[in-house]
Amino acid sequence: MRLIVFGFFALMLAACETPPKRDEALPVKNMPTRWEANSDNQVVPPSWLAGFADQKLQDLVKESLAANFDLQAAAARVEAAKASVKIAGSGRFPQLSFSPGYERGENHAVGKPTDKLSTFQALFDLNWELDVWGRIKDFQSAASYDAQATAYDFRAARLSLAARTAQAYFVLTEANLQVKVAEESIKDRRTVVDLVQGRFNRGLTQGLDLRLALTDLTSAEAQLADVRNRVQQAARQLEVLLGRYPAGKVGSQAKLPNPPEPLQAGLPAEILQRRPDLVAAFDRLKAADYRVASAKKALLPRVTLTAAGGIRSSSLAELIDPRAVAWNFLMGLSQPLFTGGKLTGEIDLQNANVKEALNNYRQTALIAFSEVEQSLAAEEWLRKQEQAFYANVLQTEESRKSAINAYRRGVIQILTLLDSYRSTLSAQSEYFIVQRLLLNNRINLYLALGAEV
Repeated sequence: MRLIVFGFFALMLAACETPPKRDEALPVKNMPTRWEANSDNQVVPPSWLAGFADQKLQDLVKESLAANFDLQAAAARVEAAKASVKIAGSGRFPQLSFSPGYERGENHAVGKPTDKLSTFQALFDLNWELDVWGRIKDFQSAASYDAQATAYDFRAARLSLAARTAQAYFVLTEANLQVKVAEESIKDRRTVVDLVQGRFNRGLTQGLDLRLALTDLTSAEAQLADVRNRVQQAARQLEVLLGRYPAGKVGSQAKLPNPPEPLQAGLPAEILQRRPDLVAAFDRLKAADYRVASAKKALLPRVTLTAAGGIRSSSLAELIDPRAVAWNFLMGLSQPLFTGGKLTGEIDLQNANVKEALNNYRQTALIAFSEVEQSLAAEEWLRKQEQAFYANVLQTEESRKSAINAYRRGVIQILTLLDSYRSTLSAQSEYFIVQRLLLNNRINLYLALGAEV
């Protein structure tokens, strides 16, 4: 008997354990106090969108945040999560139901006339589980943390949508710039064709030169068709993000905006509170802890109050007669003894969910650190790349001018001239690409740091 009592109290102590306190600042081992990549002498903007001097970009991002259907679906999930918290905590309050009814029947007795029976009823039922150990409260707390995580999921989706909208706009702008470069290149190639045609007509060059110039022109025309196709694709992708019909009619500015001043990444530990996906992962870990506590408390006795009452009468008028009321009240205690492993299995399940949530949080943090480090490092190399490509654009432009003059004088061959035009087009195209990549990387850095729109 003593063993049973001792075991019972040991069970109560184990089940009444509170969820462990978690330290969100230590998701991974050997976390540095500062970023490995350089981020000195820089300032964090309160809103990264305002840092771009492009009003059209700002208007498009605001439109996407207001009209995007995926974001609206995420907002609905937040509302559903809040409703789930109410449902999870409803068991802490009395459950009262009212059942009015009417019943009609006949009584057929042998040798007696048929009796017709009519019964009116107005019945009340009350059920209330007294949450003595806090089992239902812990379950509600878990739902509350899940709801908070869902709200942070919405915030993360909002930041991601703003970033994707900005990057889609950059893709569209760059594609339009590539179209202009290709169109100018075709004009230049036609000038070369006219030049070679004139020289061929005067017998100053061979037919092969003319064919090579015409081939180069048709190649440039094919390239123009390709970049125009990229424009319509980019426009439609942007329109989907905006919640518009993908008609391919959205436009862009004449040039890519300059990136804002470089920003400071801050300390690695700071993004644990700033990035919404990390906060959401930590909240889900705490929700899992509370589900373990709730599952353990299911082993303890449950105290319930049950009451029922009402009136049953063959006369409708008697339903309002207080003297006809009948009721009963019961206070009960139930203790699980054997459930075939259901309750202990539920504890094991929730403990496994805690391990999963903990490692998900650690992995999310590790990915976040990696994204910041990569973006900070890429900023430096893309800056150097942009400077090199800009110098290359200037050099190839001068080379092209020199080549056309040299060809007119008969100093160089047609292949050298055509190669100078191709180099100029390639250099301009690569310069626009690296400009866009620099802007995209800046957006990725804002997103990695959890900076607000």
